[in-house]
Amino acid sequence: MRRLLIRPGAIGDVILSLPALESAKADYTEVWAPRVTLPLIRFADKTRAIADTGLDLVGVTGADCPALTAFDEIYSWYGANRPEFRQAVAHLPFTFFPAQSLPGTAPCIQVPPATRKNFAIIHPYSSSPKKNWPLENFQAVAERLESVEWCIPGQIDDLYELACWISTASVYIGNDSGISHLAAAVGTPVVAIFVSTDPRIWAPRGDHVDVLENPTVAEVLDRCAQHGVLKRG
Repeated sequence: MRRLLIRPGAIGDVILSLPALESAKADYTEVWAPRVTLPLIRFADKTRAIADTGLDLVGVTGADCPALTAFDEIYSWYGANRPEFRQAVAHLPFTFFPAQSLPGTAPCIQVPPATRKNFAIIHPYSSSPKKNWPLENFQAVAERLESVEWCIPGQIDDLYELACWISTASVYIGNDSGISHLAAAVGTPVVAIFVSTDPRIWAPRGDHVDVLENPTVAEVLDRCAQHGVLKRG
């Protein structure tokens, strides 16, 4: 059985789908996903960036995607809401899933065992300014912590390498973002700050995730104190 899994979406969307994707593993499994997320998909026999497959042209220009014909089954989150795409691939063994479907199992990204060090990681960004807690609030939190490492976009190109580094921290503090989902998936305690989005839908999964909605600096520091990262005295 040769099975293709197609999962578009942002980093967090793909991470939330990892349990569902892995449960669909077949004798041969290929995954097509956004390029940035490919290092996180470690169970597949092969991965490809959607942008490299020509999939985006199917149903738009009349172009075919010959690589699709190599599979016995295709599970796709891509094109579920595009009638022209569904019509163009109707002759292929596609099963479509809703774009926003979320599995009930918390994602788990396996990283090499590491001893947690006494420092906090702060990631003060997200995909939208509307989701960001004020930067000065993060700075105020950082001033009260014993040791802080800032996670800045572009700092590490490979998401799996980033996951390995995050796994060594005592706590991760960040907005509603894909990197917060990454931190939760490697088991690092997470303080996830939600400003404008609904955590009931978008919060990172796991019993080590602490979700705060529009918190004060003091409330975030209170959660950090539980992980032993506050300055002494």
